[in-house]
Amino acid sequence: MTTIPVIDMALTGRNIVKLRTDRGLSVSRLQQILGFATPQAIYKWQRGMALPTIDNLVVLAAVFGVTTDEIIVTKAADGRISA
Repeated sequence: MTTIPVIDMALTGRNIVKLRTDRGLSVSRLQQILGFATPQAIYKWQRGMALPTIDNLVVLAAVFGVTTDEIIVTKAADGRISA
């Protein structure tokens, strides 16, 4: 039986915070890079209230120097977490 992965939004948000801070980027700087008028979307991602769109996920991966898979944190239906 195949286990279907589910995105853990809270852990993904924490991961975005970690990747951003590891690269020495402020929310304001990331906002500029992404071309956002306000930082609200970034704060929503970091709080696990929303996920980046595919195009923003690709930009984040390039900025953070990781793959898109390394940003999104998933868990199996049984609760096992993988990053």
